[in-house]
Amino acid sequence: MASTTLSPTTPSQLCSGKSGIFCPSQTLLVKPVKRQMMGKSKGMRIACQATSISADRVPDMGKRQLMNLLLLGAISLPTAGMLIPYTYFFVPPGSGSSAGGTVAKDAVGNDVIAEQWLKTHGPGDRTLTQGLKGDPTYLVVEKDRTLATYAINGVCTHLGCVVPWNAAEKKFICPCHGSQYNDQGRVVRGPAPLSLALAHCDIDDGKVVFVPWVETDFRTGDAPWWA
Repeated sequence: MASTTLSPTTPSQLCSGKSGIFCPSQTLLVKPVKRQMMGKSKGMRIACQATSISADRVPDMGKRQLMNLLLLGAISLPTAGMLIPYTYFFVPPGSGSSAGGTVAKDAVGNDVIAEQWLKTHGPGDRTLTQGLKGDPTYLVVEKDRTLATYAINGVCTHLGCVVPWNAAEKKFICPCHGSQYNDQGRVVRGPAPLSLALAHCDIDDGKVVFVPWVETDFRTGDAPWWA
């Protein structure tokens, strides 16, 4: 029957098999020694001896932290490069004007050119375009075939439905709950509590430009509730 003898070791010391094992603080050297046993059986005497590691082989904490930072940078930079283009998906496509307003867009996303618009939209016309903050906004054509200096936000002040223009009745009539507004967007029938919001309608370099309306509401004489 085989027997082994081990040199005294601490709990942190280890030994295994027929060769030495590297430990964080010590190296264990296994020295196999054969001896003759009774009954023609052979055994192996294993001795474990602990030795110290040289200081230059101990991992340096500063180098480890540096490698972690390099790994983090290698991962974060490509990730940021992929995420940045996706943020532009959430930016409204409307372009700004030199005056700080927003260029109106037609139904297919093209800039509204005032001269071309008036060729296809007659007096009294109210057609939706894309306005400030992407809101549906009506361009108003006056009786003299010019664009009005104001535009009308098409969002109902009751629950936010888009209010269509009823040319036959010359009113904006909400299909959701029946609110009605006159041809300038002033509320004439509830349940909507307020008139439709306004925006300035200017022409810059031939393009129609919407600018926030912050002055008194000319329809009611009150301060603009939307400003």
